[in-house]
Amino acid sequence: DLLFINDLFPKDWQAFFLGREQNYLKAPSDALKASLFTGLVNLDFVYTPRFDADRYITGERLSYWNPLLSRRAGQDAIVTARIPDRWFKDDEFAGRLYRNFSGVEAAIYGYHGFWKSPMGFDPATMQATFPTLSVVGASLRTPLLGGIGNVEGGYYRSEDHDGTDPFIPNDEFRFLAGFEKELLPELTLSLQYDLTHTAGDDATLCAANPNACSGAQNDHLLTLRLTRLLLQQTLTLSLFTFYAPADEDLYLRPLVAYQLNDHWSLSAGANIFWGKEDDTFFGQFEKNTNLYAALRFAF
Repeated sequence: DLLFINDLFPKDWQAFFLGREQNYLKAPSDALKASLFTGLVNLDFVYTPRFDADRYITGERLSYWNPLLSRRAGQDAIVTARIPDRWFKDDEFAGRLYRNFSGVEAAIYGYHGFWKSPMGFDPATMQATFPTLSVVGASLRTPLLGGIGNVEGGYYRSEDHDGTDPFIPNDEFRFLAGFEKELLPELTLSLQYDLTHTAGDDATLCAANPNACSGAQNDHLLTLRLTRLLLQQTLTLSLFTFYAPADEDLYLRPLVAYQLNDHWSLSAGANIFWGKEDDTFFGQFEKNTNLYAALRFAF
């Protein structure tokens, strides 16, 4: 639920943080999909002939923490990135094997392509880069304690597998556990715990330049979603909370939505960022806190 390990299709983070409909978080992608259904296992395969990056934060509409300037930056320091864009060379492959075992949904995932946001940096050109990335993972989803429980994991093998390049992310192990339950009629609670373990740098690099060395790191993230449906499910009250205990920062997404009729709907909400420090993930966006309202017509 708004946390992605094995879903490596492009995301529109600008739309998400600015209050557009949550459906717009999934950015469009030019891709080919094939599916195979058998009595034993089902297969989905997706081929993207040219890399589709996330619509990431650039500073044009949302400010961010710039480590080179050691401060928040925006339109005065637009992120310029070298995006892999060669057809049939800078391509992506994604696959999923899945099956239902007596109500337990099990899946195995694979991906090969690039980091979806510019996680690397080229000091020669002063441009952000998209290092190559391969991912293998698995997930389980099952009825649990009157609700639904799920676990998911993934191994991110980065281009800098040995941890010798300080400008490219190291390998990561990611784990997610979630639980969702209807506490009362029309009142649903969802909880998630997310762990990202980042491998440390190569020992030789650390010995040569201790200041540029980063050790193994564990990042923890907790989420809580409360959803209340009223007026025959035409009125939705929702609060989604992200909290990172180590970084001491958080992100709140309150929402009120009302379905006027089959075509028209109203919604209002907020994106509230806070952090004890300016350079943490949610803390860097504190100045981007915003309120929004929308009138939507669907047909």
